[in-house]
Amino acid sequence: MAKQKTTPRVAGRAAARKKSPPRKSAAGKAPRKSAAKSATAKSSARKPLRARAAAVPVAKRPRPKQRIAISHYRDEDFKADGLRAYAKYRDLGIADASRGVAQAHVIRLIGPCNPAEVSKLHFHDVEFQMVYVLKGWVKTYLEGQGETLMQTGSAWTQPPRIKHLILDYSDDVELLEVILPAEFKTVELAQ
Repeated sequence: MAKQKTTPRVAGRAAARKKSPPRKSAAGKAPRKSAAKSATAKSSARKPLRARAAAVPVAKRPRPKQRIAISHYRDEDFKADGLRAYAKYRDLGIADASRGVAQAHVIRLIGPCNPAEVSKLHFHDVEFQMVYVLKGWVKTYLEGQGETLMQTGSAWTQPPRIKHLILDYSDDVELLEVILPAEFKTVELAQ
């Protein structure tokens, strides 16, 4: 067999095929592979901008490692060393175990209720606060809610910085309180 000679015209066609876009099939559509490549090429110019914006990490405060806290009831664990002079507190060990993430304690309000001492409008600078009535009853005022009688089994949350006060309580009332974080500021308001 004799070797075919490549003419300049044939060589020109071959070079044009390499540079030109892919030929359309009999149906008149470009092959899918080429369409995908061209779509990728078009959108790739925009991707770096999106990628940079999405790659900015959200700063999360790392949570400290926690440990187990176990607290058994002992009457002598109620101490008058808490926020209010008219209450005794039983620390449940949550503040130490959570390394300050939260605190929980049982509060015994000392009766009889003295409204002059107890009924002071205030708020706590907290992230979360929940109170559950273990025994007895307490009458509260919460900004936006008004007066509410909470009895054994009642529970409520107090949103951050909500103004509130205690109006009255039974001589035997005990409350479970959970607060985040363990350390927080209380602000008493002038009435």
